Amino acid sequence: MIDPSSLPYRRNVGAVIFNGAGEVFVARRTDMPGAGGGPDEGVWQCPQGGIDDGEATDHAIFREVSEETGMTSLALLGEHPDWLSYDLPTELVGKALKGRYRGQTQKWYALRFTGPETEIRLDLDAHQEFDAWKWIPLTELATLNVGFKKPIYEILTVSFSRFS
Repeated sequence: MIDPSSLPYRRNVGAVIFNGAGEVFVARRTDMPGAGGGPDEGVWQCPQGGIDDGEATDHAIFREVSEETGMTSLALLGEHPDWLSYDLPTELVGKALKGRYRGQTQKWYALRFTGPETEIRLDLDAHQEFDAWKWIPLTELATLNVGFKKPIYEILTVSFSRFS
């Protein structure tokens, strides 16, 4: 068994994307079918992804969102002041995140989507991460993801409430 404390955190960026009505964009992960329950079965989350070597976080977030969702009509609203971290559950350490990390430490940004919804494309990346998307109230954000990420989404709900 791998000792999680011997592994580093993976650094990445995440985006809470608001539309003009103050709703938040979430997408359903392709690698967790059957999780959750009900008609929207699966795990829904905000776009997030890795930071390339030497890349600034405020550049990485726009690149990641574009790669995962096709969105390019975006305006920066703000950023969470702190890096937020989560640990993987013990059963996922050594398996998830290519087995090299204990969890992730994330820099989160609030963005406003200003383009037409036809701009949203989940099929642009060769390794399609999402298969569906929707807009939800910010207050529902923490309820749609896996439990070990819930505390981060609860923090973001408070931190970015002024944008909804």
